[in-house]
Amino acid sequence: MEADRDPAAATGDRPGLSMRERLSAMLERGVDAFGGWNARRFLRELQQVLDPAVSEVEGGRRAAAVAEEYARATPQQRRACWLLMSEHFSPDVSAIQAAHAAYQAARGSEDESRAEVRLRRAFTAPRTRLLQRFSAYPGGVRFLVDLRAELLPHLARDKRLIALDDELQELFSTWFDVGFLELRRISWDSPASLVEKLIRYEAVHDIRSWADAKNRLDEDRRCYGFFHPRLPDEPLIFVEVALLHDMARSITPLLDEQAPAADLTRAHTAIFYSISNTQAGLRGVSFGDSLIKRVVETLRTEFAQLKVFATLSPIPGLRRWVDQQAPALLRATPARLRQALERELGAPLAPDAAALLKALDGVATLDERSAARRWLLAVAARYLGRELADDGRPLDGVARFHLGNGARIEQLNWLADPSPKGLRQSWGLMVNYLYDLRRLDRHRAQLAQGKPPMSHAVQALQTDLL
Repeated sequence: MEADRDPAAATGDRPGLSMRERLSAMLERGVDAFGGWNARRFLRELQQVLDPAVSEVEGGRRAAAVAEEYARATPQQRRACWLLMSEHFSPDVSAIQAAHAAYQAARGSEDESRAEVRLRRAFTAPRTRLLQRFSAYPGGVRFLVDLRAELLPHLARDKRLIALDDELQELFSTWFDVGFLELRRISWDSPASLVEKLIRYEAVHDIRSWADAKNRLDEDRRCYGFFHPRLPDEPLIFVEVALLHDMARSITPLLDEQAPAADLTRAHTAIFYSISNTQAGLRGVSFGDSLIKRVVETLRTEFAQLKVFATLSPIPGLRRWVDQQAPALLRATPARLRQALERELGAPLAPDAAALLKALDGVATLDERSAARRWLLAVAARYLGRELADDGRPLDGVARFHLGNGARIEQLNWLADPSPKGLRQSWGLMVNYLYDLRRLDRHRAQLAQGKPPMSHAVQALQTDLL
């Protein structure tokens, strides 16, 4: 029997059949859809993990044995495991219907609360208890986080896995609540293995060497991360901070290994210049906003003179959006700016804006009087401050995060990231988001009304584009 055989092919799978129905048909015919694995044995082992008659310790031991078997499985076998966990341990529909009928009958009576409890319990899938048993052994949380990371790319192709994914995310939202997380400073004195993870997980500005890492962990540079007791040596998310005298306008001096250390007695500004999530399996579990707030509190305790807390952030979606919207943006460009662009390009503007976009590839050569520069800054201001998704949130993912936390768009910075990645994402443009601690709630309220908060300087940039 082929070890990597597709479970669907092994059972003569037909569209529309649930995993439970396929498993029943398979067992009736004596066919093993797991190839080298024994499907019946694996299902039995999952049921034994869930056995209410055994203790949490024994349940955790059984879960650890299942996890060891899973580690030896092929990708096809693991996919079949997800389907088993998703569909075979789903809620009992008849129990839900009965509990719902009882709740409806009890509405307005003294038994309503009790009926509500029974209804909520009926909706709780056996799968929830099964996953909780995995958390009972030391490596169980790590196993489930890794399992979800492996499962996520398959959701778009197989909707049957959505329930399992949602269950995991709900559990993680509880297990990884910020109340259970420890904030730690990561410094050059931290274990080498932790600094290595910092290098590996950095997602915004690649760490090129150990010297680069040391520069980011010096006294005028700080790095803080959230840690969980079950993943004690693994940062879940970390933020890199530069302590400066003024607002940072470029990432280059912040990453310059030869730059002199800042005078901390004159540091009035904390610049958050990189935030990286490290665990793909925790996607959708939000603790970045809490991390920033905790770091602000920590820095204010150590440096009472700090008054300004801001970011120096990339604009990762800008170039893709401009490429898609260029013709419409040109139509919205006032006649005076269009004429200035045509004089600079030496030719009429084509409707597809190809010539203008090509000129922007030479951003490093555009001086402050350049019409193309004015146009790009106006477009960026519009993208960040006016373009919203269907859910009313900013299109740009980084803007969505910071504005959702109560920051405001403070300043656009020309050629602030001249790296290949920065040029590819946004022609090198970066943005400062300001965290005004007195106005966070006001800014969130503005965003909820579809009006992303921004400084007067950024508002003025938009006047160059209708």
